[in-house]
Amino acid sequence: MSLVDLISQADERGLAASGLACLDRCLPLLGGDDETLRPLWGNLADGTADAGGAWGDLLDAARGKLALSAEAGDEATLLAQRMLAAAPGERFAPQVRVWADACSVASLQIHRLLDPVGDTSGVDARRQGRTDGISPLVAAELRRQVTVLEVLAEHGTSGLRRALDVSTEGRRVLRAVVSRRSRGRV
Repeated sequence: MSLVDLISQADERGLAASGLACLDRCLPLLGGDDETLRPLWGNLADGTADAGGAWGDLLDAARGKLALSAEAGDEATLLAQRMLAAAPGERFAPQVRVWADACSVASLQIHRLLDPVGDTSGVDARRQGRTDGISPLVAAELRRQVTVLEVLAEHGTSGLRRALDVSTEGRRVLRAVVSRRSRGRV
């Protein structure tokens, strides 16, 4: 099943987790540490009625931390900043589907921009499942996005741990790419 199909079939929690996972993997561009988005992940695991309302407060706190550390910069950084800015203040809002889809596109675009191989193809074909000639960094991000959505569709809330692990792995990879890239500019 293509990434576009998985997003269209995901429930609200899966969509929120998908968007959050994309944002989490792009944290190195925003200057955030590994714990910056952890409270939002915890909120997704919370099944109480109050959890959805707390999402907005936790999101505001994360935005505050990241606004202090993020510098405006290249296109990849701007895309990551837009992902964070566009996050809906309610976890179960209708805008979550739009946000998750936009995060998917932005994250793939970020990985395309940062890939040293220089993947020049657009991300739309990749999201539809066409992967011929895909660069390694973009291919890995596409696999992570698909894995997060599949795990959540299959296991629900109990799949959040695996989704977080997938995002952590992707964040480490992107952190290494960003570090290498910044050393090359100095």
